[in-house]
Amino acid sequence: MDWTSAQLRSLVELTRRGTITAAAQALGYTPGGVSQQIAALEKAAGMELLRRVGRRVELTDAGRTLACHAERILSTEAEAVEALERTRHEISGVLRVGLFATAAAEILPPALQEVRRVHPGLTVHSRDMDVDEVHDAVTSGAVDLALGLDYPDVPIPREPALQVRRLYRERFSLAVPAGSLDGREVVGLAETQDLGWILPSADSYYGRAVRTACRRAGIEPRVQHVVTDTAATLALVEAGIGVSTVTDLMLGLRASRLDVVRLREKVERHIVVMFRSSVEHRPTVAALVDVLRAVSGARRGAPARHDPQDGTRRPSSGRSQQA
Repeated sequence: MDWTSAQLRSLVELTRRGTITAAAQALGYTPGGVSQQIAALEKAAGMELLRRVGRRVELTDAGRTLACHAERILSTEAEAVEALERTRHEISGVLRVGLFATAAAEILPPALQEVRRVHPGLTVHSRDMDVDEVHDAVTSGAVDLALGLDYPDVPIPREPALQVRRLYRERFSLAVPAGSLDGREVVGLAETQDLGWILPSADSYYGRAVRTACRRAGIEPRVQHVVTDTAATLALVEAGIGVSTVTDLMLGLRASRLDVVRLREKVERHIVVMFRSSVEHRPTVAALVDVLRAVSGARRGAPARHDPQDGTRRPSSGRSQQA
């Protein structure tokens, strides 16, 4: 049969997720892209794999049968790639990496520089994606590994097929309009009851994590602006529109004239690397994970940004917000 891994992976994800839209989100495709992959697979198999039932689609008996075999084919393919890599005398090959915006700006550049230095035969192709989508992208095989975020209050799903390794922790502070808290260096979440908040949707991991921390402190944040983009959030705080939680990594996205005040409560997030358990011992994956750990270790030991030239005002102690 003349089919491709992408076609088989589309079928497997459709089986797992139940809808073409959900499969597309997991794979990083458009729904039309998934439909095209399935249509090409049907042509290669010479059989109908999907049937329409009203507005939905469902797998035929042939589709379910092939989906079971497709998982084994993809697993065998992964084993073959690992075996081939082990025959080489150097770390070489191609890895697909998924990552979110702040990681793309702050972690990926030094990591790629280090890869170029220590593993010149290793090629990394990266793809920017929504941070809440990286888990599915790794699970589906759309990427080989990904940088993501994990929140102690709202942890990402743990499953045997997925490895989640923490690189380092970041502690949240509160970003407020310059001069709005009269130079205070520490504030409790309960004291923000009357402040207008700028936060992502409550459906996101980040949005749920901050709201959970606020409720634990006895308040419900008065969210006036639901914003996902970190740079836009910083711009709104700078304009005096409201307050938001921030970390050092987030502050690196935009030089802003605002105050950063330490939170009395310990609210944190973990920068993690995720990959499928089946590729854990693949030489290229292990090598890139080691590089990411080294780069993250260097970052963890660096002092927090406190440069008066960048326009960002910090607490006078200049203490790092990273745990």
